[in-house]
Amino acid sequence: MNTAENVKLTSLSSKGGCGCKIGPADLMQVIRNLPASEPNPNLLVGLDTSDDAGVYRINDETALVQTVDFFTPIVDDPYAFGQIAAANAISDIYAMGGKPLTVLNIVAFPISTLDKQILSDILRGAADKVREAGATLVGGHSIDDKEPKFGLAVTGIVHPDKVRTNAGAKSGDKLILTKPIGVGIMTTSIKKDQLTAEETERVTRVMAELNKTAAEIMEPYDVNACTDVTGFGLLGHALEMAKGSGMGIKIIQRDVPLLPRVRELAEKGFVPGGTKNNFAHVQGSISFPDDMDQIDRWILCDAVTSGGLLISVTEAQSEQLLQQLKQAGVEASMIGEVTQLHPGQIVVE
Repeated sequence: MNTAENVKLTSLSSKGGCGCKIGPADLMQVIRNLPASEPNPNLLVGLDTSDDAGVYRINDETALVQTVDFFTPIVDDPYAFGQIAAANAISDIYAMGGKPLTVLNIVAFPISTLDKQILSDILRGAADKVREAGATLVGGHSIDDKEPKFGLAVTGIVHPDKVRTNAGAKSGDKLILTKPIGVGIMTTSIKKDQLTAEETERVTRVMAELNKTAAEIMEPYDVNACTDVTGFGLLGHALEMAKGSGMGIKIIQRDVPLLPRVRELAEKGFVPGGTKNNFAHVQGSISFPDDMDQIDRWILCDAVTSGGLLISVTEAQSEQLLQQLKQAGVEASMIGEVTQLHPGQIVVE
C-alpha cells in the first residue's frame, strides 16, 4: 500500500492528472443538445452567458448562487490539493459578487489502495480554506474510484440587484486581473519534476489563495462585469465576457502578469493539452500581433486552476481600485480595456 509519505498524487491519473475541464469546444457541443428549460423569472443567471455560477432569486433581498467544481490532483501535497480545490470552487461565488454560505465535499478516492491519511489531509486542507472563507461544511458524497478526485459544491447568497455577471462590461471599462497566469504550464512542469521546491510553493500559494479579499474590495466600486479565470484561460474567459456583453476587449500582453519561468517552461514543451485546446477554440475570435509567436499565444490561453478575478470597472474608478487591491496584498494588474469596436472579439496588443 502507498503511504501518505511516499505517494506522488499527480501520477495517479491514467492521463497524467491534468485536472483540466472538458475543453470549451467539446462542452459547447454537449450543452447545445440539451432541451431548452422553461423560462423562470427567478433564474437571474443560467446557461445563456457561460457565467461562473447560477443565480436564483428567493425574494427581493436574497438570491442563491450555486456552483460545483472538482478535478484530479495537480500538486502532490494532499493538504495543499484540498486547499486549492476548495479555493477554486469557492471562487465562482466571489466572481458573482456573492458570499459563500455552505459547501458539500465531492470525493472520489481509491480507498483500498491509498493510505486513508491522504484523504484525511485533502479534506483537512479544504476544511481550513472553507473556514477561511466564512462558509460552513454541511456534508458531501464519496465514491471508491481508481483515480482520486476532489472538489466542492458551493452555495452562496447575493442581493438580486448586486449580482456581478460576465455580461455587463461597458465601453471604456478598464480590466483588472487579480492573480498571475501560467498555472497550467507550472503544474504540468510539477508532474515532470521541473520545478524547484520554492517554485512549487509559489504556484501552490497562488492557487490556494482565496479571491475573498479582491471580491470584498471591489464590492463598493462600479464594477460592470466580473469573472474568474480558470480552465478556459485568460483569453477564453475574457472572450465569454466580450460575447456576453456584446463588447470588444483589448488585452495588453506586456501588462499580463506571469508566474516565474512560465515562458521558459513552455518553450521546453510543458504546455498542457487543455491550454492548446483553449487556443484552438478561441483563435478565430482573437487578433494577435503578427510578431507574437505560438508560445506567447498559448500562455494567454493557459488553462488555469483557481485563478484570479477579471474585473471590468469604470475607467474613473479603475486606478483607485487597482491601488487598493495592491495595498491589500492582491497581485493585481491593469491588463486591458473594453471597447465598442470589434464586438464579441478580442484584440491582443
